[in-house]
Amino acid sequence: MPRTAGTDDRLPLRRARARRLFGLYAVTPDLADTAVLAARAEAALDGGATAIQYRSKLADIALKRAQAEALARVHAARGGLYIVNDDAALAVAVGADGVHLGEDDGSVAAARAIVGPERIIGVSCYDRFELAEAAVAAGADYVAFGSFYPSNVKPGARRADLALLGRAATLNVPVVAIGGITAENAPALERAGAYAVAVISAVFDAPDVAAAARAIAGPWGKVGVAAASRERARSANGR
Repeated sequence: MPRTAGTDDRLPLRRARARRLFGLYAVTPDLADTAVLAARAEAALDGGATAIQYRSKLADIALKRAQAEALARVHAARGGLYIVNDDAALAVAVGADGVHLGEDDGSVAAARAIVGPERIIGVSCYDRFELAEAAVAAGADYVAFGSFYPSNVKPGARRADLALLGRAATLNVPVVAIGGITAENAPALERAGAYAVAVISAVFDAPDVAAAARAIAGPWGKVGVAAASRERARSANGR
C-alpha cells in the first residue's frame, strides 16, 4: 500500500533536514561561466548562506547538468543544503538535497516519486496561503511566499502580504520569503515570521559576494520570529 505524506516514516527526519534552511538561502543567477558561478556560490556559503539553490532559466540541458554538477562539488566541499530548481531528475542525478517547485513544475507527488522519501521538496506559493496548505498536505517540506518587494529578476511577480509569513507558522514547516530582498529589508521579513530569505541579486550581483551574504546572514536569528521558531524546533527534536 503506498504511503501518503501523513504516513511517511521518513517525514520527521526530512522535516528536520529542511529546518537547516535557515537565514540566507542563496539562489543562483543565470551565468554562462560555470567557474564564476561556482566561485560565487562558494563565496555565498563562506558568507553564511545555509543553502544554495541552483536556478537557471537560460542554460541548455548540457550546461545545466555541468553547472549542477559543479555546484554539487561546492556543496560537498563547503556543506549547506543544496537544492535544484524545477528539475527533480537533475536533483537526483547530481546528488542534491532536494528540489524546489514552481507552479509550472508539476505536483509534489510527481516530484516525490522521482526524488524519493529522503530528499526535501520546497514549493513556491506566491501570494496564496491555500497553495501552501495544499503543498504541505501533499508532503512539501518547506514553502515559499513572494514577491515581497519589487524584484529585478521577476519585475511582474505577484506581491505577497507580510501577514502571510506569520499565518504560515501554523503549517509547521520552514517558511521562505522571496523577492527583492536586501540586507536592509530582510529583518522585517524575519520579524514577520520568515524562517529564511531566498536572495539572488543582493548577493550574487554584489562586488563582494561573501560580504553581501554576511550582511544578511550575520544578523539573522539573533532576534525575531525565526530565532524563536528554530528554538522550538530544537526543543521538539530534543536538542
